[in-house]
Amino acid sequence: MLSKRIFGYLGWHLRRVRVHRREVLDALAIDLAKQGADHVAVTGDIVNIALPSEFKCAAEWLRTLGSPDGLTVVPGNHDAYVAVSWDRSWAAWHDFMTSDDQAGPSPRDAQCRSGTIDHGFPIFRRRGPVALIGISTAVPTVPGRSSGRVGMRQLERLGEYLERAGDANLFRVVLLHHPPRAEEAPKHKQLTDAREFRRVIAARGAELILHGHEHRFRYVELAGPRGIVPVFGVPSASMLPIADGSIAAQYHLHEIRRHGAHWSIRTHIRSFSPEHGGFTESNRRSLVLPAEAASEAQPGSTSATSLC
Repeated sequence: MLSKRIFGYLGWHLRRVRVHRREVLDALAIDLAKQGADHVAVTGDIVNIALPSEFKCAAEWLRTLGSPDGLTVVPGNHDAYVAVSWDRSWAAWHDFMTSDDQAGPSPRDAQCRSGTIDHGFPIFRRRGPVALIGISTAVPTVPGRSSGRVGMRQLERLGEYLERAGDANLFRVVLLHHPPRAEEAPKHKQLTDAREFRRVIAARGAELILHGHEHRFRYVELAGPRGIVPVFGVPSASMLPIADGSIAAQYHLHEIRRHGAHWSIRTHIRSFSPEHGGFTESNRRSLVLPAEAASEAQPGSTSATSLC
């Protein structure tokens, strides 16, 4: 506790413990199971102050949501609250952060070899017509900061993965914790190389980007080579409504379908309702996007859920 952890510990007991509730998270898990999503994406901040015991408990909880084949995890800033060895931290989540591409380094090998921040990210996982590409923006920071960074190695491989998935006519979903529009967040919370990340997206394209971090709903659009790239930010999965009007816990159910020359995304926004004691659909958003090499593509559909 003689580190940045002491500030997080005090913050939890003075404020967060009243806002982030296990009963809300349990209600979300029940509702999520009823929806029957094909895949679940968790976009970080699974633990609070990065104690080794937290990672073990979080791993047990992740397994209640789904198997490693049906659940993909990327870490958030709280998951790198302080520098912790791989064996005492993310190793507990390895199965949920393993790439299908065995040509790349495993997260442990990458961390032990060079001590770099990426831990073997980005990861690439293909599920039916969908390619899930997970980025790590989680880096230890000084007290008072919760910024993130992708780094050049990840950005280079991200471009390669996006190109590979585009050539295969897949629907490309990029997962990261920090929002890619850094200028819209306070400087101490920003993704420091957001501009470089957006350049990769502008050059290579993607069909959907999902993030967390801000504890509120956000929808923005980035520029891609063939049009817009939708970006959804999801609030915390355990948050009660609080006095300042912040959005309560949410998760997003994205229905993804191929229609000839286009992809369609129908997003069901499911929010916690204290009155109902559970989750209900609070909004819905529909998008239509151009598809790469549409004449060669096969029809398909899937559904994916994003959690923060």
